[in-house]
Amino acid sequence: MRLVVGRIGKAHGLRGEVSVEVRTDDPELRFAPGAELETDPVERGPLTVAAGRVQGGRLVLSFEGVGDRTAAEALRNTLLIVETDPDELPDDPEEFYDHQLVGLSVVTVDGRDVGTVAEMLHLPIQDVFAVRRPDGREALIPFVAQIVPEVDLERGTIVVDPPPGLLELADPTQP
Repeated sequence: MRLVVGRIGKAHGLRGEVSVEVRTDDPELRFAPGAELETDPVERGPLTVAAGRVQGGRLVLSFEGVGDRTAAEALRNTLLIVETDPDELPDDPEEFYDHQLVGLSVVTVDGRDVGTVAEMLHLPIQDVFAVRRPDGREALIPFVAQIVPEVDLERGTIVVDPPPGLLELADPTQP
């Protein structure tokens, strides 16, 4: 199974380094020197990590064969992908891979159907469920413990306890 572990951002400096938006809970393993990453679009890779560091709270990587700012800038918005065993689970029982969550039913703590997870969004502040509602619309639910008290992979459900207004969609006809 292909797992997106990051997205290349802006070029960093003049020597071919790039900033990376991390989408994995194990960056030390996924971005270790020598790690080979597939890419999307595929013609930009594979890329082999030459070195990495954290600077200003952001991961900065260099790749073999990418030696200047122009080459680094050409990689912008490239997704970094690893091949994983679909049965592999994160070490922490409170962590999940996107493919484990997409397709799960979402219900409120009182049993109301909210919809189905259509996609996981990895925003700079937090991860968010994009939930397809029964009426076809979409709801965005922050994946935080206060709002998501339970994820049950065996039952195929995610239980949410949304604050007032989170699931109510604004009526576009009202001011």
